[in-house]
Amino acid sequence: MKVLVSDKLSPAGVEILERAPGLSVDVKTGLAPDELKAIIGDYDGLVIRSATKVTKEIIQAGSRLKVVGRAGIGVDNVDIPEATKRGIVVMNTPGGNTVTTAEHAISMMCALARQIPQADASMKAGRWDKKLYMGVELLNKTLGIIGLGNIGSIVADRALGLKMNVIAYDPYLTEKAASKLGLELVDLDELYRRSDFISIHVPRTEETQNLLNAEAFKKMKAGVRIINCARGGIVNEADMAEALQKGLVAGAAFDVFAKEPTEEDNPLLGLDNVILTPHLGASTGEAQENVAIAVAHQIADYLVSGTITNAVNVPSVSAEALPKVQPYLDLAEKLGSLTSQLADFAPKSVQIRYAGSVRDLPLEPVTISVLKGVMEPVLGVGAVNFVNAPVLAEDRGLKYTETKSSESEDYSNLIEVTLVANGKEMSAAGFIFEGRESRIIRIGRFSMEARPEGHVLVLSNEDRPGVIGNLGKTLGDHGINIASMQIGRDKPGGEALSFLQVDSEPGEDVLKALKKLPHIKTVTKVEF
Repeated sequence: MKVLVSDKLSPAGVEILERAPGLSVDVKTGLAPDELKAIIGDYDGLVIRSATKVTKEIIQAGSRLKVVGRAGIGVDNVDIPEATKRGIVVMNTPGGNTVTTAEHAISMMCALARQIPQADASMKAGRWDKKLYMGVELLNKTLGIIGLGNIGSIVADRALGLKMNVIAYDPYLTEKAASKLGLELVDLDELYRRSDFISIHVPRTEETQNLLNAEAFKKMKAGVRIINCARGGIVNEADMAEALQKGLVAGAAFDVFAKEPTEEDNPLLGLDNVILTPHLGASTGEAQENVAIAVAHQIADYLVSGTITNAVNVPSVSAEALPKVQPYLDLAEKLGSLTSQLADFAPKSVQIRYAGSVRDLPLEPVTISVLKGVMEPVLGVGAVNFVNAPVLAEDRGLKYTETKSSESEDYSNLIEVTLVANGKEMSAAGFIFEGRESRIIRIGRFSMEARPEGHVLVLSNEDRPGVIGNLGKTLGDHGINIASMQIGRDKPGGEALSFLQVDSEPGEDVLKALKKLPHIKTVTKVEF
């Protein structure tokens, strides 16, 4: 498999990729979009930083592309919806430059408080403007942090070390978690009202685009200073410039911009009370090596062993957790496939129940495996994968729910899948035998224990003498050998369900012959 490195990457990262078994690496930086589009079809993996734009056109041209790895945290230069639809995993390295970026934010805040860049420029111009650059102390000032993720939490820790009062806004953080960090959780308006400094640490999304705008600046404490080392576009730059000129905001420090590189007409460039740096948040030798090593390991692990780490469009499974989760991924997919092939209706919803020890595992990837199994018989092998299954389910209006059951079961681990539509149901349950092998233990109301492997015939029939003999003879007459047979019934003389594994795929002539046998009600061919 081939990997393309299209942006500058630390040699340590390239070396890891080159050492990975079964991978070859090309480093081609500075490619124009048309040049990248012309060659991307030859590659299974793509490693980027911020310069390469992985657009819809690039993704569509990447016929072999399986994974895109971003050496850094921001992935707004990747068309993630298009990648997801095409089953391409998009990974980033959120931990590699967190300290570096947090330290840059703290540095910007210190420089902003004491106007260090302006004083430096004045000195180098031959002036001694001591009275002009009166600063403010950080001691006992209130820092408002918007977003308490990995970077925001480090900024909070460093600010507390500077003896600042720290408050934060993060709708996904509990007050208990905030108190452990030693800070106060507030709503956004209160943060605006109380903060002497505001530091931004959220991703750029539809919700955060232009989050700080003219309306927000009017709510802020007079003389507030704003630091943005997160993503460009979160602060409306035109509104920011106006607030600075009117004195609503005393100063600002920006490392990121809506358009990068910045254009000459950017309104922040001509203001004296603004400090600007060219997206240096992650620009330390340590950070560049960290993210390069991280993304290289992630790309190699995925292409060589299938381990998914730090993916932004698919649940990640760590190398440590994968051995425990993998058997359940296999079982879940087979249960989804079995119910889909047996259902005589188009399902509207998928209900997934977990019981026993499986409840303690990371279940999101297991649920996605169920969806993959349900849709693959309909959409075709290769059309559905672990990445795009949730998107395809949403596109088809297929709802899914998962529940963890505390009810006592006969098995120490159990997954049950039920397809539902217009009052109809089709269900199947299974468990993991000896920690690694999938077993089907129930189809509908019929109990059995069967291996979900290979070519299978599932028959519903009346529980009468001679039925099994007729099945064996008919299959034998068509040259098909029965590998194993499992039978479940509701009661003696009632209804039964037969699960036959056969050595070769039965054709339509075989199915027709079986359906004509006495006491046979339905015959369904199932492929695993």
